[in-house]
Amino acid sequence: MAIVPNPHKTTGVLGWIDDRFPLTKLWKDHLTEYYAPKNFNFWYYFGSLALLVLVNQLLTGIFLTMHYKPDAAQAWHSVEYIMRDVPWGNVIRYLHSTGASAFFIVVYLHMYRGLMYGSYRKPRELIWVFGCLIFLCLMAEAFAGYVLPWGQMSYWGAQVIISLFGAIPVIGPDLVIWIQGDYIPSDATLNRLFSLHVIAIPFVLVGLVVAHLIALHEVGSNNPDGVEIKKHKDPATGIPLDGIGFHPYYTVKDLVGVGVFLMIFLGVVFFAPDGGGYFLERPNFQEANPLVTPEHITPAWYFGAFYAILRAIPDKLMGVIGMGAAVVIFFALPWLDRSKVKSIRYKGWMFKTALALFTIAFVLLSYFGMQPPSEIGTLISRIGTFVYFAFFLLMPIYSKLDKTKPEPERVTYEAH
Repeated sequence: MAIVPNPHKTTGVLGWIDDRFPLTKLWKDHLTEYYAPKNFNFWYYFGSLALLVLVNQLLTGIFLTMHYKPDAAQAWHSVEYIMRDVPWGNVIRYLHSTGASAFFIVVYLHMYRGLMYGSYRKPRELIWVFGCLIFLCLMAEAFAGYVLPWGQMSYWGAQVIISLFGAIPVIGPDLVIWIQGDYIPSDATLNRLFSLHVIAIPFVLVGLVVAHLIALHEVGSNNPDGVEIKKHKDPATGIPLDGIGFHPYYTVKDLVGVGVFLMIFLGVVFFAPDGGGYFLERPNFQEANPLVTPEHITPAWYFGAFYAILRAIPDKLMGVIGMGAAVVIFFALPWLDRSKVKSIRYKGWMFKTALALFTIAFVLLSYFGMQPPSEIGTLISRIGTFVYFAFFLLMPIYSKLDKTKPEPERVTYEAH
């Protein structure tokens, strides 16, 4: 019996590679034959933008590492050398520092889209868990990088954050010394954070991003309607009726988002790299001095909400627990939401009100976390903390009682 050759088998150099590595298969599985819902909207730009900013951080970080010296006596001066003497060093440094803030803006909006459209619901629980782990790694990476310039705010910020571990009963004080490698933030502290920032955490972060994407492509993307497009397929081809190939349709669409993002991002990099004192704090333009405390020690703006929760709780240990719980509680979200539908489009007034209050609370907490302590600030932070946790802890109740609209069988979409 004659063997009929496979008409779809690649030949030449590509065929040689395919025989040894599944290049064409990966291209098809994750791009051309990965079918995404046809009703993606503006909110779905931020996943690809997060990947873009990650690449920016990795590449600019490599170039900065070539000139940076992780030494308490030379770190600040090496940053000044990068800014003043290294060709294009100031641009690379600003791309990296502004990129850190851009990363959090994009990730926060990406997570907010998940909250709105129920992207954490079955069968995407693991995608959400991987995403939360990415967020945790990103926070650790940002803190470590924040300390490296060894300016005034870097030094004192490190002392404040690391000292929080001292609130842990019995082992706290020893844990602080173990983390710092000394009794105060010093050369040993800087070296440890440099190692974590440059090698350990990026390694884990990239691995989690890959796992996040693999899990996403295994179960498929969610959409603004919360409808599973795999339920309705073409009988002949098996292609989802409400799906289109990710490439070229969404790769082209994402390029539009990338273009708009780069115009804004590069505008900030070239004309306002300090972000009005939020992206690069003014005290950080002074070399670290253990003998002079800044007038007001603040965290980076993207930690503002969690720092406000810490300050809102009078007891130090409970404040640390509250701050940690504010991050960890996101992991439980897939099992807290008991609504019959996924998307906010079909949820009732209870969920919409809860999400609106949560949004306002998070913004206010972020603002007051950056301000000097005050009576009104503490009061608003405490109210915001209550609303923040109530959104999650009461979700099993209000999401179940909420009156929902019937979810459509097919995605709602109009060509434009």
